[in-house]
Amino acid sequence: MTTQQMRAPTLSGIHKAAAKIAKILPETPLLPLEIHGVTIWCKAEVLQPVGAFKIRGAWHRLSDLSPEEAAKGVVGVSSGNHAQGVAWAAQKLGIPAIIVMPNDAPKVKLEATAAMGAKIVTYDRPGGEDRDEAAAKVLAQTGGTLVHAFADAWVIEGQGTAGLALTTQMEQWAGGAPTRIVTPCGGGGLAAGLALACPDAQIVPVEPEGWDDVGRSLATGTIQKVGPDAPPTLCDALQTPATREINFAILKERCQPGLWVTPAEVAEAQRLAFRQLRLVVEPGGATALAAVMTGKAPVDGRTAVMLSGGNTDDAAFAQVLMG
Repeated sequence: MTTQQMRAPTLSGIHKAAAKIAKILPETPLLPLEIHGVTIWCKAEVLQPVGAFKIRGAWHRLSDLSPEEAAKGVVGVSSGNHAQGVAWAAQKLGIPAIIVMPNDAPKVKLEATAAMGAKIVTYDRPGGEDRDEAAAKVLAQTGGTLVHAFADAWVIEGQGTAGLALTTQMEQWAGGAPTRIVTPCGGGGLAAGLALACPDAQIVPVEPEGWDDVGRSLATGTIQKVGPDAPPTLCDALQTPATREINFAILKERCQPGLWVTPAEVAEAQRLAFRQLRLVVEPGGATALAAVMTGKAPVDGRTAVMLSGGNTDDAAFAQVLMG
């Protein structure tokens, strides 16, 4: 990792990222939804061109590469949403991209990433192969730049642009900036970006059952890893072994204690989003809404919920809708 990559993310960096993103993408909508008699506000990042907020951080990172760095290409590590964000940005900028993906990643995400021209290298996630080691081998061969899914200053700043947009939208429609933002959380890139962008809001990270390493890290004050007996989860977008110091330095100062939700609660949130908002939300993108629906996360009239991703295949989503 270069010295540049090790820099800390900043609010000024988020504003820089926002200016760049505004030139290439329309803003995603903010949708009202009544929960327990209170109107909450849902940020529909599922409607991004790649179906997830990850496009924000990927664009900020790749568009800041030097010509020399761009010529050597980029390497991403992702189960699919970050992969698609990097592939999309690389295609637009003419940068070679290699994405290291688990061999059990959803087929729809593998195919979408490849369709945007990225080369895919797989690793054995069920077999316990280390994804960072797999990426290191590719980097050694190519000399490219690592675009980490969450532990990268540019990526965190890019994800934070969702918070700036959210604030502007809520000031217009909700009568003020968000007081609380409930967000899906894997490695903590989005949560950290939101914390920087929205310093006056409570940030509540929500993880899948058994994958609550960020929540346990916040509770103990030190970075915790996912346990070796972590259960299988459909929330593939949130299946990260542990957060990193660049994220945790922000999270431990700004985030509320983390929450976790069960598979059944996630599925019910997906159904609600489809019925009431007419949105397709993938399991990992629905954890925050699940926490609000179950009452685990408190709400008021200026609570925002991130619907962070919507990449799921037809058969899997149909099964969710049938209950």
